[in-house]
Amino acid sequence: MATASTRNRPLSPHLQIWRWGPHMFVSILHRLTGDGMAFAGLGVLLWWLGALAGGPKSYETFAWAMTTPVGYIVLVGISWAFFTHMMSGLRHFALDVGAGFELNTNRFWSILSPILGVALTAAFWALLLLR
Repeated sequence: MATASTRNRPLSPHLQIWRWGPHMFVSILHRLTGDGMAFAGLGVLLWWLGALAGGPKSYETFAWAMTTPVGYIVLVGISWAFFTHMMSGLRHFALDVGAGFELNTNRFWSILSPILGVALTAAFWALLLLR
């Protein structure tokens, strides 16, 4: 039976108890990039497929829109979301097989995952634009 002193305690740890860490940031970023790819990426993919099916004039409109500054921002954002999500997913895969739970190792890969996402995005766009 619960006593008066235990009735007022929270049932589980609250956000005020946990210290913010890079692993929390990467976890939230993983969800955001997944949602971003699902919504923005799906919209661009469907527009591209519709433009392909619509004929040359329709595809020309799509190609024009994607080569404007706003179009490049959208495409770079989708590719950044892809690479960041992939790096975070690889980190989670390593954790799922039982590796990387040590505090320093987990912190290192939590910091490195988004950095690698940015680096891979830059390399991808450099390869596309400089060829």
